[in-house]
Amino acid sequence: MANDKKRTVHRSSSKKKNRPKLRFSIGWLIFIFILSFLACFILYMLAANFNPDFFLEEFSSISDIVPEEKPTEPPAEDSTDEEEAPTDGEPAEQKTIVNPVPASAPADPSYLSSCCFITGPEFIGINEHTALSDVISSKDLGAANCGSVKVESNYGTVTVYETLKIKKPANVYLMLGSDTGKASVDDQIGSYSTLIKNIKGALPATNVYVISEPPVMYDKEQFTNEAINAYNAALLNMANTTGAYYLDLHSALKGETGTLSEAFWDYETLNYNDAGYQTIQDYILTHVG
Repeated sequence: MANDKKRTVHRSSSKKKNRPKLRFSIGWLIFIFILSFLACFILYMLAANFNPDFFLEEFSSISDIVPEEKPTEPPAEDSTDEEEAPTDGEPAEQKTIVNPVPASAPADPSYLSSCCFITGPEFIGINEHTALSDVISSKDLGAANCGSVKVESNYGTVTVYETLKIKKPANVYLMLGSDTGKASVDDQIGSYSTLIKNIKGALPATNVYVISEPPVMYDKEQFTNEAINAYNAALLNMANTTGAYYLDLHSALKGETGTLSEAFWDYETLNYNDAGYQTIQDYILTHVG
């Protein structure tokens, strides 16, 4: 009988053998970081020792980096005018004014509809004898008081300046001087100049014409042809100074003796006759600046 042999039975354990685990050490990480830093520092210092210009080159490369500057824009032009901007209309194109205004080709009579005629007692009623329909007149209106006397019109009873500001005519013709010989020339020219400057300031597109004082048939107290001649000389200078047109109507109406020509005088009405009024109208139409 065969001997029973002992059998060795190897049983596997249900438990797995313990395997070594990978452990993370913060100390080794710090050590590696310090070691790397020291290595870089040593290399950096070696490079600096072998190259004497090392630091100059290193820092100059940094300084060469300049932030890009934005292009500067030219300053905007100041749109504000030095003088106060006019409120009524645009300024008329600047013209070279020659005074007295020389003769020109006759303008169409319709031109007179664009004109406002301001006068004292000299030409009251001129609208009844000419095509000048827009006439503002007063027997009390002279040169020295032209800024204060109120005249009556469709726009109320106000000063000449206030009336023109409302009307806004294209052309203004001023016949002021009935106070010649009574008021001083300085007072006349002073007030007259102020009126023109005010008109040109408020109505820059309006053409301003200054008409010379016409001669008289007979001298009357201080209102003489000699005084009128002196006043007209001051008027011409004033027109040149203020930039107004000057019409030498005086010469067109003067006779050989220096007084008003008898051809233009009506002895019955003691006023201008039709020929006189026609001459005045024709002179205006043939002397447009």
